[in-house]
Amino acid sequence: MLEIDAAKCSGCSRCEVNCAFFHSGSVGRSSARIKLVKVESLGIDYPVVCRHCAERFCTRCPENAIEIGPQGQIIVSPTLCNACGTCERLCPVGAIELYREIPHVCDLCGGAPRCMEECPMEAISFVPDKSGTIRLAPFRKAHKGLTPEAKRLKYALHITEELRAAWAARRSA
Repeated sequence: MLEIDAAKCSGCSRCEVNCAFFHSGSVGRSSARIKLVKVESLGIDYPVVCRHCAERFCTRCPENAIEIGPQGQIIVSPTLCNACGTCERLCPVGAIELYREIPHVCDLCGGAPRCMEECPMEAISFVPDKSGTIRLAPFRKAHKGLTPEAKRLKYALHITEELRAAWAARRSA
């Protein structure tokens, strides 16, 4: 699974660019499987990517088009997928989004994540043995019915809450 260190992220978007290029041969946020959330007013830059969670909500696909690979990565079968959007709706953090009628979700680039390799700040790291250790059930209820973009924003705000509090405490000291 990919770990994100919000304190190191500069918001450069190289993770998105390299992910999109590796998977589609073109550069564009829509085809990236990692999405950078920027909240300028709070100084937050946080890339949201599949957390390879313990619940594996996305595998509840009615067409069985999503399975878990040997590294814990998500594998989507484009031939089985009918673009119903169930996986997109079930993902509590907005890490799955339909693009050209195919769910785009982190597949760990076969074990060599391009987003991590190209991050100049070393804000992204690959921890292969950690898949299935993060629980996202609390986010599912709170984020139900939101768009993937709105889920990503809420998740980024939650994840960076302690970091923002520490920044505020240092400023006021």
